[in-house]
Amino acid sequence: MAVDGFKVIDSDMHIMEPPDLWTRYIDAEFKDQAPIGRLSSNVRDLGLIWPKDEMPDAIGAQDSRAIIANGHNYERNQRLYADHSSRGWTTECQIEAMDAEGLDLAVLFPSRGLHALEHPHRDPKFAGAIARAYNDWMFDFCAPAPDRLFGAGMISVFDIDEAVHECRRVVNDLGFRAVFLRANVVNGRNWHDSYYEPLWDVLEELNIPVGFHEALSGGVRRSAEHYMPSIGLRRVYGQPFEIMLAMGSFLCCGVLERHPNLRVAFLEANCSWAPWLLWRMDEHWELEGDVFMTELKMRPSDYFRRQCFVSVEPDEDPVRHMIEDFGADNLVFSTDYPHGDSRYPGSITTFMKLALTDEERRKVLWENCANFYGLS
Repeated sequence: MAVDGFKVIDSDMHIMEPPDLWTRYIDAEFKDQAPIGRLSSNVRDLGLIWPKDEMPDAIGAQDSRAIIANGHNYERNQRLYADHSSRGWTTECQIEAMDAEGLDLAVLFPSRGLHALEHPHRDPKFAGAIARAYNDWMFDFCAPAPDRLFGAGMISVFDIDEAVHECRRVVNDLGFRAVFLRANVVNGRNWHDSYYEPLWDVLEELNIPVGFHEALSGGVRRSAEHYMPSIGLRRVYGQPFEIMLAMGSFLCCGVLERHPNLRVAFLEANCSWAPWLLWRMDEHWELEGDVFMTELKMRPSDYFRRQCFVSVEPDEDPVRHMIEDFGADNLVFSTDYPHGDSRYPGSITTFMKLALTDEERRKVLWENCANFYGLS
């Protein structure tokens, strides 16, 4: 399904989980605790209700929802996604969305599920059950189109042994091509903490990548929360800042030095900030790396070039600065369907207007993503 001669993989296409996903799929001992998708007039309501321990909304979230509901983009999305919402966001709807965009393949990430494991005091056994239930549902969701739909597995980091076991299961039993984590720290341990070493070990062993993703709300403090109820500024700062912080652990604190075969993507947070951040990391490595980055044998940017990917938005015109400094080998593309700031169904058309060469487009739309996820 080539678009202007280009095949396309979506590195981070989202699904909308059914409200009863966890009550249907979770282990029997946790059914009475299972989160339930919130239903409202919003066709894209991402909220979760926790029957046993209702989590309060993030600061100002209710006010923000009320503000958004009065906006023109909200009304656009209500109309745009009404049909898929009324049909339950089925696999058939997902394929229709891919065909409308011109996507050949898509790696699928959650919507409601991005909020399922972000509370810092979640019981480890319950958290593991939440992840397994989501992954079992995702396997069934992809089953009607296994040659086009590929799941990214949800991993709970509240018990590292459980995380390692679930990585093996989603790869060996379910055939997933990646796992994902929220970028923000939920258990008090930075990503370079030795606690996570078994997780990075197993991902290297399995030759499976990890995608870091952030979301607008959660149960832990995140960048830009003090701007609430201005959800606009929280969008502007929150997602890229949390991704930048996660990237620091991997590039500057030795994770990629210790794990040279680990592939890491930092998704849905733009890419145009990367040249500045990588320059700043390199500068401090040159000035003070002998004190603060003692494990590193290369510049942080060299580890980035070797093992990392960042996603470009369809209308991200400043991507030209990223390509000037780093080329196009570390960039992947996403439509972000069916989220509110997506350019669906014109994401690829919009992307094609960016000032890239055909070789650069081919890398971003297909080759880099195929290499990252191990897709032929």
